[in-house]
Amino acid sequence: MKKAIVSILSIALMAACTAPKAEFKYDREVARNVKSVVEAPDGSVTFSIYAPMADTVALTGDLAARDQVFTKSPEGVWSVKVTGVEPGSYRYGFNVDGLNVIDPLFPRSRDVLTMTDLTFGKGDQFWSVKDVPHGTMSQIYYHSKTTGQTRRMHVWTPAGYMKSTDKLPVFYLLHGGGDVDNGWPVIGCAGAILDNLLAEKKMVPMIVVMPDASLPQGTFTDELINDIMPYIEANFRAKTGNPNTAIAGLSMGGIHILDILMKHPTPFKYVNIMSSGFFMRDDAAVAENGEKLAAVAPQLKKSISYLRFTQGGPEDIAYQNGMKTLDLFRKCEIPFEYSEMPGGHNWYVWRFDLEYFAQRIFK
Repeated sequence: MKKAIVSILSIALMAACTAPKAEFKYDREVARNVKSVVEAPDGSVTFSIYAPMADTVALTGDLAARDQVFTKSPEGVWSVKVTGVEPGSYRYGFNVDGLNVIDPLFPRSRDVLTMTDLTFGKGDQFWSVKDVPHGTMSQIYYHSKTTGQTRRMHVWTPAGYMKSTDKLPVFYLLHGGGDVDNGWPVIGCAGAILDNLLAEKKMVPMIVVMPDASLPQGTFTDELINDIMPYIEANFRAKTGNPNTAIAGLSMGGIHILDILMKHPTPFKYVNIMSSGFFMRDDAAVAENGEKLAAVAPQLKKSISYLRFTQGGPEDIAYQNGMKTLDLFRKCEIPFEYSEMPGGHNWYVWRFDLEYFAQRIFK
């Protein structure tokens, strides 16, 4: 009798395992008519994705919040409304059943296929694309002796550069962790910011180099000094030397800059460290960084004429490290300018930083 019961259970389990699953039917018409991003006059934005077989959907990126709840239509379209979206440029994506995916309906996406970029506003912000002469944003591939790889950077040259014979100063602009070299051109709106400043005669013509800084600390320092800077000076009409060289970077890019300055304190006359600082995990790290800074302080005082630190307010995740870093610079009597604004650790703040800094260099 027991054997019979076991046999019946086995047959039932086999039948359950081999039973056909519910057939997935892709409705092309529904998928085609989904509007993944809808901006309303009241400042709200509704995000939608067609995922009829999904059990959960969440928003990822700059506008994501824990209290957001997607609703699912009978046709399988998931939607959520985000309120109070200020004019700006944002990244977003979807998480479908635990998997991060890009918006399948959006024509532009990053090289790192996890997010898509959006721009909201009336077109009158300093980062908006306006009816002004536009520079050229080039993708440059080069061989890195440091890494032994072919690497890429973006280089902005001002309107009229192609026809001109003038040499221009060079500004190196670094992105943060998790990004690549098109972070500043895309979500950072660097091209539009620079175009608008130049058209308004608020900045001098310059070459702006946006490298891929996604390398370990130290490795990127070597690549910048030994590969990127020599390439720019050999292939562009670039002025060279300390008076004609600036650097700025956000978050991880700021950490790279501090490493660069500790090892090469003389190449840069203008420096902006955004939402960043030395790693200050404990008292020993503070002391070690203080010793490194003190060793190069005399050279930094002579070579840097404008040193600027910025933060996105106390809510910036780099705020505490940044404050401790400023204390070390004060202790070494290295002059600097400090500014902060509300906004936290994000591109909203860093676009303002670029717009401010670019107007004050090479003058």
